[in-house]
Amino acid sequence: MSETPELHVDTILVSAGRPAAEPGAAVNPPVVLSSTFVADGPVNYARVGNPTWHAFEEAVGRLEGGRALVHASGMGAISAALSVVPAGGTVVVPDTTYNGTGDLLRAFEEAGGRVRRLPATDTAGFVAALDGAALVWLESPTNPLMEVIDLTTVLGAARARGVVSVVDNTLPTPLGCQPLRLGADVVVHSATKYLAGHSDVLLGVTVTADDERGRGLGERLHRARTLGGAIAGPMEVYLGLRGLRTLALRLERASANAAELARRLHGHPAVERVRFPGSGAMLSIDVVGGAEAAERVCAATRVWVHSTSLGGVESQLERRRRHPSEAATVPANLVRLSVGIEHVEDLWADLDRALGAAL
Repeated sequence: MSETPELHVDTILVSAGRPAAEPGAAVNPPVVLSSTFVADGPVNYARVGNPTWHAFEEAVGRLEGGRALVHASGMGAISAALSVVPAGGTVVVPDTTYNGTGDLLRAFEEAGGRVRRLPATDTAGFVAALDGAALVWLESPTNPLMEVIDLTTVLGAARARGVVSVVDNTLPTPLGCQPLRLGADVVVHSATKYLAGHSDVLLGVTVTADDERGRGLGERLHRARTLGGAIAGPMEVYLGLRGLRTLALRLERASANAAELARRLHGHPAVERVRFPGSGAMLSIDVVGGAEAAERVCAATRVWVHSTSLGGVESQLERRRRHPSEAATVPANLVRLSVGIEHVEDLWADLDRALGAAL
């Protein structure tokens, strides 16, 4: 009898995390609303585990090729990942990252830790900075500058030096990149974004490799989640898994829209620069006229939602430097665009009109 063929990722998205296919069984996992469980079973208390979590974790783990843990939010997952750094240790990081990560690293410095910040595209600099470091934190593309890091080289160098490597894979999703296969130790997601995909839940995920090193890190992350108490509600996790089922379809449409918008924005009289990594559903633009013009663009759209998130079915835009914690490396006139699944002509007409009003 031949072995079962490896499933395509689109099929894994739909099939993973389902209950056993037995006569009369539900096809979806139940929402388990219980804070405690009868003794001597696999779970005894809901801060440690929940059957609804396990279904979502199974699905994300299959996608990333590792063992997943769900957290209360993306920041919960980031905090857990950074908790593996010893007091006074050194973290290597791009000089522009998601600003929540930046805030945590500044707090880490205030507590006596050291942070080495380098331009995302300085591969040689990253490799050199790994000496003596405890952890390297990577995003590719970076948020919101959309810079691409040479993950293969940096992750290989980190593994050779025994430096723990973490990759925030929120923007590319497991469909665009699987960092564990490139040598990463930990993958982080704000599952609020593309994985859940509907702007209706807060969730985070960490994933570790299924080897001895990864299992050790996974146990440390589980301990950080349990002791820190940043656990997700069962209903939020259920919704996250439901949203995950359509990730391939959503990302295919949104990515096609983003590529077409990037093409049209090049040469637009109101746009100084288009920052598009070449794939995915995210891009940023530098608007002619500075911060005030960029704010006018955001305020003038009707189809695009002026809001601070990304990865939902709706298209969103925001001038990122309106947030005081945003990195100084981000231009004041940069507008980040999270492209959704609407008709591309409607998105273009709305954005083109808003850009014209800003001139």
